[in-house]
Amino acid sequence: MDVERLMTVLGGVVVGAPAALVVALGVPALLGRKFSEPVTVRVVQWAGAVGLIACLAVLALMPFAGGRPAVVDLGEWVALRPAGADHAHYHFAVEFEFDGLSVPLALLSFVLCGVIGAFATKYLHREPGFNRFFILYALFLLGMVTASLADTIETLFVGWELVGLSSALLVAFFQERPAPPRNGLRVWVVYRVSDAALLLGAVVLHDMAGAGDFDRVLGGVYWPHGEAALTAAQATGLGLLLLVAAAGKSALVPFSGWLPRAMEGPTPSSAVFYGALSVHLGAFLLLRMNPLIALSVWLAIAVVTLGLLTAVYAYLCGAVQTDIKSALSFAALAQVGLIVAEIGAGHWLPFLWYVALFHLIGHACLRTLQFLRAPTLLQDYRVLENAIGDRLPRPPGLLRFAPTAARAWLYRFALERGYLDAVLTNGVARPFARLFLWCGRAERRWADVLNGSKAPDRGAPPA
Repeated sequence: MDVERLMTVLGGVVVGAPAALVVALGVPALLGRKFSEPVTVRVVQWAGAVGLIACLAVLALMPFAGGRPAVVDLGEWVALRPAGADHAHYHFAVEFEFDGLSVPLALLSFVLCGVIGAFATKYLHREPGFNRFFILYALFLLGMVTASLADTIETLFVGWELVGLSSALLVAFFQERPAPPRNGLRVWVVYRVSDAALLLGAVVLHDMAGAGDFDRVLGGVYWPHGEAALTAAQATGLGLLLLVAAAGKSALVPFSGWLPRAMEGPTPSSAVFYGALSVHLGAFLLLRMNPLIALSVWLAIAVVTLGLLTAVYAYLCGAVQTDIKSALSFAALAQVGLIVAEIGAGHWLPFLWYVALFHLIGHACLRTLQFLRAPTLLQDYRVLENAIGDRLPRPPGLLRFAPTAARAWLYRFALERGYLDAVLTNGVARPFARLFLWCGRAERRWADVLNGSKAPDRGAPPA
């Protein structure tokens, strides 16, 4: 068996292991026959180990693959061909690509999810939602591996959706309390905006390039050396749509308000999702689309600006947090902002794309450790403070350099988390809700008119 064929088989195992885990845990639960905790743990461990070993084998074989990424092609699932055309104008193909960007992120997903799985077996022991947690955990792992290895924008969208669905449901994991479901719904709404931007980007990409295959649109070479088969103007338009999608998924400004709300979920999900993997998925999308950034200087400026703005915002908000999980979430967001800025700056200094990838991997590992350590760290702080009889000293922040008159305003700004939640609620969500309610009333009135009930009311929608 040649190297490319072997890599294709191993690649199928990498994707198949988390998919098999979803089936193994989900089908018995749907039939009302949930596994016991020991059986669930063993199934999770075996699936994770098989996927990780196969991914490591693919990584070891990559230098012998002849200079091209290995692609696992599951064929076209949809193909629309106009009359008389030789090829499909639109097709939905399921393909997975193993290159220098996708394999490290897939490995990171298996390693961190394995660590979290081992931690969660003890943390959630005898919890009524034990099996429910691991079903959502399996969905998340499948989504991360699918999005990481996707070679078409449609396949990436499938993984993107699985990550969003499992993340939002785990925010609402403790559903007996009112706050988790409410915050989970807020996370889901922000994800809907992000998903809509990515879906629109997929449509635009098909219209511009005639395909959503990354190896055809961005060049079938190892990352980050691809070249986009688009004009600079097309790259700017498509790139801005993908930037909105990345901003929603990675909690960049102005969508940053959902990240501290996501801390309502269990500590294991906070660690692997919002501290390590899910929050970096937007940055990964920008890394995958780096040929667009290389082609458009305006897109690069937008990415750098948004990244730096998010980093400053997260630093200010994190400086005033009173609970450790919120402080860690804003610390993670500050680093994600810097990673995004590095990706944008790769337009001028391409080596920064490698720096951003290493930064992403290192930061994900660090935040996972910190989130898992957070509950015991609080106890350690109490022991130290009791021992010295005083509060532990806190190093002064950068705000000490701000003018005295501005400190009170900056403190209020940070305490209110930049007023982003209020702006999005009052300036975006409520006007849309009023418009849709008016449309519903207008539809009912016209239906009554058509049925001969009463005259229409042509009133304008409320301001």
